Amino acid sequence: MIEKTITVTVNGEVHTRTVKVHRTLLEFIREDLYLTGTKEGCNEGECGGCTILFDGKPLNSCMMLAMEADGHDILTVEGLEKDGKLHPLQEAFIEVGAVQCGFCTPGMLLSAKACLDEFPDASEDRIRKEIEGNICRCTGYNRIVQAIQVAAEKMRQDTLIVNKP
Repeated sequence: MIEKTITVTVNGEVHTRTVKVHRTLLEFIREDLYLTGTKEGCNEGECGGCTILFDGKPLNSCMMLAMEADGHDILTVEGLEKDGKLHPLQEAFIEVGAVQCGFCTPGMLLSAKACLDEFPDASEDRIRKEIEGNICRCTGYNRIVQAIQVAAEKMRQDTLIVNKP
C-alpha cells in the first residue's frame, strides 16, 4: 500500500504523520489524531457532520484525502475553545438551546464561525445560506440561526471593547 508523509497544522498544533494515500481527511482527524468531534455521517459530502475549517473555509472532510491536507491549516470543533473558555458561538448555542441531539453541532459551529469570520454583520438570510450544507434533523434551524445571531452580537461587542482607546 502506498503511503505519504504529511505535515498539517490542526487546532494550532503541527502534526507529521505517514498516511495511506486512500485515507480520507475525516479518518485521519478521527482515527489518527483522536479528534472525534468531527462526525462521520453520510461519507458523501451531503450532511455536513464532518465539516472542518480548512485554511479558514468550511470543508467536508469526508471528501478530501488526508494527503491533500499536507501543509495546510485545519480547525476542528475541539479547537474552538481557548484556554478552557468556550467560543462565543458555543456559548450562544447552549444559551439559546440550539443543541438537541448534538450530531450536527460541531459542523454547524464551524460553518457558523466561517460565516461570521467573513460576514461579521451577517443577515439572517446570509446565515441560512452559509449553514445550508449542514443538515439538522432535530431543531428546524431557527434556534441555530438565533444562536449565530446572538454570538455575532457578542463578538461585535467584544471587538468594540478590545478596540476602545
